[in-house]
Amino acid sequence: MDSEKYKNYLCDLGTITKEYAREAISEHMAARGTDEEYYKTGYKIGFHRFVTLMQQQAEAFDIPLKDIGLDDIDENEFFK
Repeated sequence: MDSEKYKNYLCDLGTITKEYAREAISEHMAARGTDEEYYKTGYKIGFHRFVTLMQQQAEAFDIPLKDIGLDDIDENEFFK
């Protein structure tokens, strides 16, 4: 089994997901007061759900969040 391959996959997945989540947060803020606000809210909340799920599962498996690129995103970012 090539554990390095899986580690790299998870790190890339976490990092890319974090980037998309932060884009969703920015897009939501920009859409406030527009017709897209509700859609952007749902999109942002979907990323919140996925990021926190990845973080919770990593902690359950004793995987440091830094190893999956999600150590520097906090769920409070989603609710500013």
